[in-house]
Amino acid sequence: MSPAHFQQQLFAWFDLHGRRDLPWQQDINPYRVWVSEIMLQQTQVASVIGYFQRFMDRFPTVRHLADAELDDVLQHWAGLGYYARARNLHKTARLVAANGGEFPQTVEALSALPGIGRSTAGAILSIAGGQSQPILDGNVKRVLTRFHAIHGWPGETRVAAQLWQLAETYTPKHRTADYTQAMMDLGATLCTRAKPLCEICPVQAGCEAKHRGLVRQLPAAKPRKSMPVKQCYMLLLTARDGAILLEKRPPTGIWGGLWSLPEFPDRPSAEIWCRERGYCLAAVAALAQRRHTFSHYHLDYTPLLASLAEVAAIADPATFAWQAPEAWAALGLPTPIKQLLAQMPESDGAVISPGPRLL
Repeated sequence: MSPAHFQQQLFAWFDLHGRRDLPWQQDINPYRVWVSEIMLQQTQVASVIGYFQRFMDRFPTVRHLADAELDDVLQHWAGLGYYARARNLHKTARLVAANGGEFPQTVEALSALPGIGRSTAGAILSIAGGQSQPILDGNVKRVLTRFHAIHGWPGETRVAAQLWQLAETYTPKHRTADYTQAMMDLGATLCTRAKPLCEICPVQAGCEAKHRGLVRQLPAAKPRKSMPVKQCYMLLLTARDGAILLEKRPPTGIWGGLWSLPEFPDRPSAEIWCRERGYCLAAVAALAQRRHTFSHYHLDYTPLLASLAEVAAIADPATFAWQAPEAWAALGLPTPIKQLLAQMPESDGAVISPGPRLL
């Protein structure tokens, strides 16, 4: 099947069945396309819709995003995961705002901005600018891998180069925005990872994977590595008024820039840390261990519930703060921490048992 025939079949299907009611498909501009593309990285459309709408309500333009505090941005991102995406959004918004609010008009210039890769740049320029630029997101990789029966993990350098060459070959000079959306729709609705609907695919006649019976085997999965397990204790230090001591995490790394609980390798380390800062504890109790899975490791954490015997000042005000329960909803909190606080046993700051008094 020639590229022209492929495009013809794809457009005929898209004109009848393409998705046109997604929120980022309304009032199209580079800013809305950019935010949606970043949110859709490693996140399903159904999960993104609500976040995108709330994000646009709070930050309707790139200037609104640039002028916002990072805490506010992270609070509106909390729950989507991969928080580096939100931090990069904020950095890029400030760079674009400093450039008069205009996004660059070349793939090279866009790709130089934090968090924007070649595929995201292509999506912005093709959907919002009408340029003939290829994209290669997960959906497009899956379609092209199956259509040409390409073996090997798509993340491998050799395979990725081959897919980019094909993406360039099939991208038309006209109706590029529709083509980009059609390819994403085809991968998301028909050429799905599991249970693909090959019988109604508009390009099935030329699909090598279908003809060779390889649809279920392609694309090849990423070579599996055993997931390491890390362990820690998280200190739930409560004041008599119900406030919790929270720590502002460093701007980079896991949960970067979010408010979280102080972490320790073991229980004695947490208790020593409290004593060194003059926190006189009435009691300490270890709660049930929990697990949170990141992309590259499992985190098994044990909440350590502790109550203050008396009010204590903050020893490190630049990093730590007492946050009352009514303030938690407005903070950028990692989802596991938010869930933990919501399920925390009630206490009036009195002795929590079991647990020894610490001196």
